[in-house]
Amino acid sequence: MAEKTTYTKDELAEFRQLILDKIESAQDDLDVLRAATANDSDNGTEDTSPTFKQFEEGSSTLSKEENIKLAERQAKFIRSLNNALIRIENKTYGICRITGKLIAKERLKLVPHATLSIEAKNAQ
Repeated sequence: MAEKTTYTKDELAEFRQLILDKIESAQDDLDVLRAATANDSDNGTEDTSPTFKQFEEGSSTLSKEENIKLAERQAKFIRSLNNALIRIENKTYGICRITGKLIAKERLKLVPHATLSIEAKNAQ
């Protein structure tokens, strides 16, 4: 029997649904991160000592920076998932861009936006 070179229509539909579910979840997480970043509410430190207020503001700035980094990472993850949907439509989903072989189904279930097989990833 010849080695399989593409996933079937049913398998691609299964991956498509998995990716859509992940996009929905990731978008919810991104919305929470963006809301946390945009939250400029004062936590009521105006009546505390100036030293504590500076510490609180520094902590708040650091927290916002972390949230911005997390939001950027989440947005990149969503773009990768959307690119995977495009590959499904093009019938190139699941094909390793280095070896040209099919990426293991188990790997795609864990990392549905993968473009490299384990073999190619290890070779990097």
